[in-house]
Amino acid sequence: MQASRKQKILIVDDTPENIEVLRHALHADYTIVVALNGAKALNIMKRDNPPDLVLLDVMMPEMDGYEVCRRLKAEPSTASVPIIFVTALNQSGNEAHGLALGAVDYIAKPFEPTLVRARVDNQMELKRHRDHLEELVQNRTDALNLTQQVTIEAMATLAEFRDPETGGHIKRTMNYVATLAEVLSRLPAYCELLTPEYIDLLYRSAPLHDIGKVAVRDKILMKEGRFTKEEFEEMKHHVEFGSAAIAAAERRLGSNSFLHLANEIAATHHEMWDGSGYPKGLKGLEIPVSGRLMALADVYDALISERVYKKAYSHEKAVEIIMKGRGTHFDPEVVDAFLEVSEKFREISLDFMDDN
Repeated sequence: MQASRKQKILIVDDTPENIEVLRHALHADYTIVVALNGAKALNIMKRDNPPDLVLLDVMMPEMDGYEVCRRLKAEPSTASVPIIFVTALNQSGNEAHGLALGAVDYIAKPFEPTLVRARVDNQMELKRHRDHLEELVQNRTDALNLTQQVTIEAMATLAEFRDPETGGHIKRTMNYVATLAEVLSRLPAYCELLTPEYIDLLYRSAPLHDIGKVAVRDKILMKEGRFTKEEFEEMKHHVEFGSAAIAAAERRLGSNSFLHLANEIAATHHEMWDGSGYPKGLKGLEIPVSGRLMALADVYDALISERVYKKAYSHEKAVEIIMKGRGTHFDPEVVDAFLEVSEKFREISLDFMDDN
C-alpha cells in the first residue's frame, strides 16, 4: 500500500482542557483540528479534505454530540467518516444510542492516553484499508468502463470503414442523443430512467446504432444514388443484422451487459411514433426511449448532411422538417426537447463537421 498523507482527527469538545489532553495523546501521529461546539464541527467537516476521524463529546450546549453525529451520517460526503464518542463514565449507559446513530466506539472520561491511542489507531487502520479498497474498486470500475468504450468504438469503426456516409456522423449523433436525454431527464416521466449514469451509457452506446451496415452488400451500401424499392428493403435489414450481432456478444457477457442499451438502440432507431417504421412497426411508448431519441438524432444528422442523392439542408430546414414529424415520425416530447436545444444541435454539427 502506498504511503499516504498524515491522517487528520477532529476533536469536538466544549472543554479546552479535554481537548488538550486528547491533543497531547495524539498529535505526534496525527494532524489535529479542534472545534469547541457542534456548529463549528459541522463547518469543518464541509471543507475540502475533511478529517479522517472525529472524537466527539456527547454533552455540549446548544447542539449535543448525538445531533452532530446524526447530521454527519445524513450527509453523503461525511457519512463514512468514523466517529468515536467521548463521554463521562456516568453517561456510558447511552453507548447503545450512540452506536445506533453510527458511531464506531466510545472513549470514557477521564482519558487514559494509552487507551485513547490504541482505539484511535485501530479505527485509523480500518479506515486506511477501507479507503484503499475503495480506490481499488474505483480503479477496477474505470478499467471496465474503458474496456466497454474501447469495445464499442472498435465495433463502430467497422461500420465507419464500410459506410461512406459515416465519418463525423457517429460523433454528432452520440452528442445529439445525450443532449436530448439531459433535457428529458428534467421531466417527471423520465427523471428516474434518465440518470446521469444512464445518459453516459446512452452516449457511449450510440455509436453502434448502424453497426448492422457491415453485413449489407457492397452493391447496396456503396451505391451512388437513391435506392430502388427492392434495394431499400434490403438496406432496412441492417437494423436486424446489427441487433443480432450485438445480441450475440451480449449473450456472452450476460443479461446485465453494457451492450443491452446498444442493442436496444440498434434495433429500434428506425421505428416511428405512429407505427409506420421498421423492423417491427412498434408504436408510441412501445419504442424504448433510447430508440426514440436516436430516431430524431439520426434524422437530423441525415438532413443536414450532404449525400450523393441530395444536398445538405440548412439547420432551419431540418428543424422545420422535424417539427412536421412531431407525433407521426417522432415522439412529441422528444421533438419538444429538441426545439429547446436546437441551437446546441447546430453547435455540435459544426464541432464535428465532416472533412468534406
